[in-house]
Amino acid sequence: MDAEKEEILNDVTSRLWFTYRRNFPPIGGTGPTSDTGWGCMLRCGQMIFAQAVMCRHVGRDWRWNKQKPRGEYLGILTAFLDKKDSYYSIHQIAQMGVGEGKYIGQWYGPNTVAQVLRKLTAFDQWSSIAVHIAMDNTVVTEEIRRLCRTGNCGAGPLCNGHAGASESDMPWKPLVLLIPLRLGLSEINEAYIETLKHCFMLPQSLGVIGGRPNSAYYFIGYVGDELIYLDPHTTQLSVEPSDSGDIIDDSFHCQHPPCRMHMSEIDPSIAVGFFCNSEEDFDDWCQRIRKLYLTNGALPMFEVVDQLPIHLSNPDVLNLTPDSSDADRLDRFFDSEDEEFEILSF
Repeated sequence: MDAEKEEILNDVTSRLWFTYRRNFPPIGGTGPTSDTGWGCMLRCGQMIFAQAVMCRHVGRDWRWNKQKPRGEYLGILTAFLDKKDSYYSIHQIAQMGVGEGKYIGQWYGPNTVAQVLRKLTAFDQWSSIAVHIAMDNTVVTEEIRRLCRTGNCGAGPLCNGHAGASESDMPWKPLVLLIPLRLGLSEINEAYIETLKHCFMLPQSLGVIGGRPNSAYYFIGYVGDELIYLDPHTTQLSVEPSDSGDIIDDSFHCQHPPCRMHMSEIDPSIAVGFFCNSEEDFDDWCQRIRKLYLTNGALPMFEVVDQLPIHLSNPDVLNLTPDSSDADRLDRFFDSEDEEFEILSF
């Protein structure tokens, strides 16, 4: 038991922990110099995506050793610093969010931060990651295979300069799969809890972003019926690299016992994340999900299909949305985009 506890603590400490920061360069040149009070979901988006980038470059089993950051780890950390020219900085996320209808300093939901991170990957040629956001509770494998074979343009064999190559000959880009879900109306339907647990157990799991109304957290695992999470609601000083490029990284790793929350307490609006480094890894994920639903009798949170169902591709078919009388409760946490999600169960 002590060895298992130590393993959990090492895993938690080795994750990149992004929290509120203060005294960073003004966002947009004239904007805020701190994200305290509004940036928690942006920080959670950074954390789940940083875990994917870590898996991409240093592997899932990498562990922090409190030595001076170097090599690929230093490159990963640099990509998330609070600077306008870092790929996944609070500056880039906040400014890219304007295109999603969010002004700088406004609350984000899981879907918005996922959409913004997807757009930012286009600038990160080093990681060369394909990001797919599965909407309508449906993972379409055909769309993912096309995306990972042709890059982010989705334009077929002429994409990325590979003229004349067939899609099957294209190299596979590592996949970040984000699935925004709503597992209930004002509270999570407990019928989904076992399925959620199994998602954390998959080797491709990146965790879950969600939380409580107006308080976002990054959930990375569970013990019993309690979720283990990293909490961004701590304001720390912004970290600047030295003239030689060195970074003091202690504040980017949570070195105290992880926080816990009973699964029934989380808000039903979440985004589940997975990382598949290769096509074989993605095939394995598909098989594990389908086997989970077939053998364990688990209530599906989403479905995996080969092709887009007709009812989702037909623009004349209206999706069911909550009654307008529920709008006040939904506005506590969800984005306008999130309100378009289908309610799985009440």
